[in-house]
Amino acid sequence: MTKEDIATTWVETLNAHETTCFLELFSEDAVLDDPSVGHRFEGRAGIGQYYRDYFIGYRTRTRLTATTPTPGGAHLKVHFTGDFPGGQTDGIFDLTLDGDLITHVHADLA
Repeated sequence: MTKEDIATTWVETLNAHETTCFLELFSEDAVLDDPSVGHRFEGRAGIGQYYRDYFIGYRTRTRLTATTPTPGGAHLKVHFTGDFPGGQTDGIFDLTLDGDLITHVHADLA
C-alpha cells in the first residue's frame, strides 16, 4: 500500500469503531503519543484503550482533510466531530510506518 492508502485506511478504520480491525494496523510494539489527552499509549493494548476511550466512547467521526507523505510515513490533517466538549475540532496525526504497519503515531489537536 502507498502512504496515502494507509492514511485513508487509518481514517476509515477510526470511523468503523471496530477495535480489532483498528489494532491490526499497528506493529505489536507501536506507540501512540497524544499530548492533547496527556498520555502516551504503548503496544496494541494501550493503543486499544486510547481508541475505545476517545473514538468509540465519544462517538468520534474523523474526516481526512489533507495527507502529506513524509520520509518515514505520513502527516494527516483531520477534522473531528463527536460527543466531546465543543463537538468538533481539527487535529493532526503523524504516522511512522514500517512497511504497511504503523509503529508510531503523534496525535494532537490543532
